[in-house]
Amino acid sequence: MPTLKPLELGCIFWAQNNKPAAEQLSALKALGLNCAQLGCSGEFQFEGKAAEWKAACESENFTLLAVVAAYDGEDYADIPTVERTVGFIPPATREAREARTLALSDFGKEVGIPVFACHVGFVPHDKSNANYIAVQAMVRRICDRCATNGQYFHLETGQEPAEVLLDFLTDTGKANLAINFDPANMILYGTSDPVDAMEILKGHIRSVHVKDGDWPTAPGQLGTEKPLGQGSVGMPRYIAKLKEIGYTGPLVIEREGTTPEIWTENIKGAIALLNSLV
Repeated sequence: MPTLKPLELGCIFWAQNNKPAAEQLSALKALGLNCAQLGCSGEFQFEGKAAEWKAACESENFTLLAVVAAYDGEDYADIPTVERTVGFIPPATREAREARTLALSDFGKEVGIPVFACHVGFVPHDKSNANYIAVQAMVRRICDRCATNGQYFHLETGQEPAEVLLDFLTDTGKANLAINFDPANMILYGTSDPVDAMEILKGHIRSVHVKDGDWPTAPGQLGTEKPLGQGSVGMPRYIAKLKEIGYTGPLVIEREGTTPEIWTENIKGAIALLNSLV
């Protein structure tokens, strides 16, 4: 695997069932990237594919930083819909999602991926809430499996204020539980100024997304994701804060909700912008 330099540029991409792993990694290499987070949607059929992905990493000299899970039935139409459908909060899908999560952690171990990450959903503020108690127990079980597999479990930011996420993390009390910090999500959900949130969470940030977006314009609505540098995050300020808190890991570019062609152009633009800042 390549030796990654401090603040190495990478991206998150969503694995496709109908393309060989090596072809998918080769396309990222063609953009000048040497690392990425492997997005695994609910439709991704990973069973029996670990050897293929491990061989692809070796043949392409490419580093997969994390398995990032999404789940069947999740819907990001607006904030109430996210609350009902995303992550581990909905009781009806909790058991199936836990089983898939544990299997994805095992898949990541076989490939040689050191992190599992996902959105757990809107964490209740009330620690006596039944969903808080159930999800915390589930997160502890996932942390235990990840620890057995030599992995960290990274919670992605955005769906609750930084203070609530920090309290949940510390209250859960697992040494391999950390944060994947996404500045745009703090804005898209209207929860926190991302740089202020980073100051609160800085002791627990082990990976980051580099994404941009604008604030919601109406109650209950999500903000709008934007190409990097065209939203409200303020990329110079964000990169400067990462350096200030001593973060030296990869800068993982994320861009959602576009066509493959626009995605590629947006990633190229993001790479150019970040190279000018880093």
